[in-house]
Amino acid sequence: MTKRYVSLPDEAEAGMREFIEAVDRRLSGDEDTCSVVEDVLIDLSGDREAYERWQNGEEVSPATQVRLQSYDPCNTTLESEYYAEKDEETYRRSKHLQWLWRQFDSLPIADNVEFALRFRGMLADHLFEECGENCRFFKGITFTYGHNITIGDNTIVHDDVHLDDRGKLTIGDRVSISDGVHIYSHDHDVVDQTEVRNFHTIVEDDVRLTYDSMVRAGNKVGENAIVGARGVVQHDIPAHHIAVGMPAKSVKIKPGWESVATPIDEAGVNRQDERHLPYDLPEEFEVFDEFDRDLQSPN
Repeated sequence: MTKRYVSLPDEAEAGMREFIEAVDRRLSGDEDTCSVVEDVLIDLSGDREAYERWQNGEEVSPATQVRLQSYDPCNTTLESEYYAEKDEETYRRSKHLQWLWRQFDSLPIADNVEFALRFRGMLADHLFEECGENCRFFKGITFTYGHNITIGDNTIVHDDVHLDDRGKLTIGDRVSISDGVHIYSHDHDVVDQTEVRNFHTIVEDDVRLTYDSMVRAGNKVGENAIVGARGVVQHDIPAHHIAVGMPAKSVKIKPGWESVATPIDEAGVNRQDERHLPYDLPEEFEVFDEFDRDLQSPN
């Protein structure tokens, strides 16, 4: 890939490094994560003066109070917080870090690419189950939890990607994930939408998931494979294959890999059930249908 080397002025570089290292130290220490996130967002938003006035009992508008309260992730909720099967203890910290990631992306400073890539990379080290070296995360990336994601070295995730780790998500080394890609690890029953099944979804080393493609839950995209733009992966894609379409089908083997790749006519195997991740809900958990539907079949 042809890229130019870009550097910041020395003063900007030093200030950026100092700030990111300070946040990293605080997140690595014994300090309450909620407090760290609140402090960082207040300062990055330039709202410290208003926050101090509010804390000192001075009158602020209701809108200002809501904004200031929302810097503290303990005063917020995320969609994944409502999921029944989540691990409450693990989720508490990952929610706070995910809130910091999302709110950072909403700030103008998130368009400073050099700063934003390093800041998100530092957050990924704390949020993900495991994150390799030299990964690059661009703007608008979302997660379900974050703590069920493992990513290898030198992987790049572009704008507006959704990494669903309601189940488990493993992404290898040197993977390229283009704008608008969605990778899922959970699915819903076709009759009862409230019945959720979680899976382990795998994207192996050197894979390219191109623009707006989707990997459905429990599938594996094999090493060095390519999924074409807007392709929908509904079964395993063998290593070194090029797959396109809805659903994505193998149409070609990468030149030079023919001798080691699975033949085209043997592709298309669905192994989703092998990667199913069962879970248990507490006995006292109240199950309900948020849509309040009658799911009785006429048959």
